[in-house]
Parts: sequence; structure tokens; C-alpha cells
Amino acid sequence: MGSCRRRCKREMFKFAQYLYRLVTGTLHADSVEDELELSAVRHRPEGLEQLEALTRFNRKELQILYRGFKNECPSGVVNEDTFKDIYSQFFPQGDASKYAHFLFNAFDTNKDGSVSFEDFVMGLSILLRGSVQEKLNWAFNLYDINKDGYITKEEMLDIMKAIYDMMGKCTYPLVKDDTPRQHVELFFQKMDKNKDGVVTIDEFIDCCQNDENIMRSMQLFENVI
Repeated sequence: MGSCRRRCKREMFKFAQYLYRLVTGTLHADSVEDELELSAVRHRPEGLEQLEALTRFNRKELQILYRGFKNECPSGVVNEDTFKDIYSQFFPQGDASKYAHFLFNAFDTNKDGSVSFEDFVMGLSILLRGSVQEKLNWAFNLYDINKDGYITKEEMLDIMKAIYDMMGKCTYPLVKDDTPRQHVELFFQKMDKNKDGVVTIDEFIDCCQNDENIMRSMQLFENVI
């Protein structure tokens, strides 16, 4: 399973690069417009000053990000089907739709069924330039499917199954049907320190910060840009 995990990390790194390059198609253009072009889109993002304050991107980076985002999404928002189509390109050997659904929900912070430029750039800022604490908070939100502030064993299993479905044929040796559940049992036992059947944000962060493998994976996105 070590080779599968390494492959998964490589693919996630490639996807992180793609996320950035997807919305920065004009990164190497000869010139960058001084202001955001907002007139042609249905959804208008917040002002640059506000996004600068809320993210770790500077004004020029936000301009470039927005131009690329608008080129890919003229309406100013990304729906779940489009997000799934993009994500599936990186995992053709498996079914990435379920994991993409969970990931889309993590980006869709206001739960309106679409990811706006603000949603996207806020999430991207955390994944690429956030602190370890911020990245772990974001990861907890991904696992907390029903957003009740706790991760249950069933939620963790849903995510784990989605990851195995996404990896598909790249897993070698081929995994057994009960492998995701076995992994969840081990992870959950380690995280649920008070044995109350749920994992809190504090338990999640404490466990992750004391796991060298997880902490190394947190550095995965830091060299993307």
C-alpha cells in the first residue's frame, strides 16, 4: 500500500498544480490588466482590497487568478458537475466523482451549490499558503460531511471509500473490499482519544500534529507556487 499512497500524493500534487494553473492561464502573458474585468460576468467578486486582506495573495496574483477563473468559468461560478469533470481528468483509472463531491462541498463554504471566485481563492490560499493549523482545519471540514462539528466513523469511512474508488486500478496489490474499513478502524482508534465515538477538531489536530506522515503531507502544497 506504500506505493499506492505515494501515487496518490503525486496525483494530489498534480491536481494542486492544475488548480493553480487552471486559473492562471495568463500567468506568463506579456501584460496583466491593472484592474479586474467584472462587466462580463454574472457573479462579481468582492473588491481586491478585501480579498487581499482575507487571503495570502497579493493584488497582482488576485488579478491573474481572476482572469484565469473568468476564462474557465464565464458565469463567475463553478458548479459541481464541472468540478467533477475537472477532477476526474487526474484519476482516469478510477471513479473520482464521490471524492470530488466531498471536495466541492469543502470549497462551497456558503452551501449554495456553486463555488464562486471568493470561495475558490479562499480555499486555494489555505491549501497553498496557509499555516499547518489552517490546513488541518480545512481537512477537518472536508471529513466533517454533515458539518456538525464532529467526525464520525461513518463519515471517515465514506471519505476513505471515495479515495479508494478514486485511486482505482493504481492500487497494488489490489485492495480487499474491507480494506477501507480496516484503515478507518485504525485511524479512528488513534484519533478518538476519549472513546466517545466521535472525533472533535481538537482531537483531529492533536493526532495529526503528532503524526510524521501527516505532517509531511501537509507540506505537499507548499511548493506548488
